[in-house]
Amino acid sequence: MQFGLSDSQQLLKENARKFFAAECPMAQVRRLMETGTACDQPLWNKMAEQGYLGIIFPEEYDGAALGKVDLIVLMEEAGRALLPGPFFSTVALAGAVLNEAATPDQKKKYLAPICRGDARATVAILEAGASWDPVDIRLACAQGRLSGEKLFVTDAAAADFILVAARDGLYVAEANREGIRIELMSGLDLTRPQYSVRLQNSPAEKLGNSAGLARGLEIATAALAAELVGGMQRTLELTVEYAKMRKQFGKPIGSYQAVQHQCADMYLETESARSAAYYAAWALEEKSPDASAAVSVAKLYGSDAGRAVGNRGIQVHGGMGFTWENDVHLYYRRAKASETMLGDATFHRERLARLVIDSQDALAKSA
Repeated sequence: MQFGLSDSQQLLKENARKFFAAECPMAQVRRLMETGTACDQPLWNKMAEQGYLGIIFPEEYDGAALGKVDLIVLMEEAGRALLPGPFFSTVALAGAVLNEAATPDQKKKYLAPICRGDARATVAILEAGASWDPVDIRLACAQGRLSGEKLFVTDAAAADFILVAARDGLYVAEANREGIRIELMSGLDLTRPQYSVRLQNSPAEKLGNSAGLARGLEIATAALAAELVGGMQRTLELTVEYAKMRKQFGKPIGSYQAVQHQCADMYLETESARSAAYYAAWALEEKSPDASAAVSVAKLYGSDAGRAVGNRGIQVHGGMGFTWENDVHLYYRRAKASETMLGDATFHRERLARLVIDSQDALAKSA
């Protein structure tokens, strides 16, 4: 495996950073936070023009046909910019699941509009039991109609259609059709609203390969880990800048060893999380036998590190870190919301243990 980015990936990284800095500065992020959906159509159209909305999807569906590592590069920069709106929900989550679970005709119907910027989507999995394991899903489908409730569905109000996980498969429901009620739930991250979705005899179309849900979620989980890395990186930068500027007893607080240790720990956690996220993306791209384990390692470490980096950043900022005008708490909100999304550290440690046990059992049977 190559541990460095290729020339094209480095160019993607540089261009994405410039794009987000120009089109979505923090003033824009704060403005979109107040809109309810955090979605901006002009920004969405510009992202479509850049090819970001179809980055990993086949050209036959109007995608850019790049690799999983390219997606991770883009998601890291999106996290660093605290990109608001349904980009993650539509591309890395719903798009990845569609690409793995839909038939060719369904991809033309649902995935191609996403790549062109004509549609937005999300995935509804969690129910009252709050489990990210698909085996715990209880929502039912009868004769092509869904009934039940999904919780903590990201960006549902901005979605044109919702992928709904049911007991017997994966379905697509148009968000504006009869029988669907979407309500805002309180959440930490104001840039990525979460909703409850109630379905009452709602018409839906079943996707062709429901087994693709698990593969799509692994791609989304790696992408979320990379987004956490981007947020950690920016939190570290803001914290170091503040430590150099803020003075106590006539000296910058960054000159004190205790503060230096905090920043050093933030750097270590950020770089370790980055390595785990990029390895997970490479393993998925190469279909490595340890890809599933690598995804869980990336997410469990990213969840813990994102929280720890946010804690340290707030601590170094002191009282300033809690003020509305300071940006560091916005990154902390994103980290805390992403910590539990698609499974927290405990969920992925247990998943990792099951993967290890299953692989050992398989080896024992083959011996």
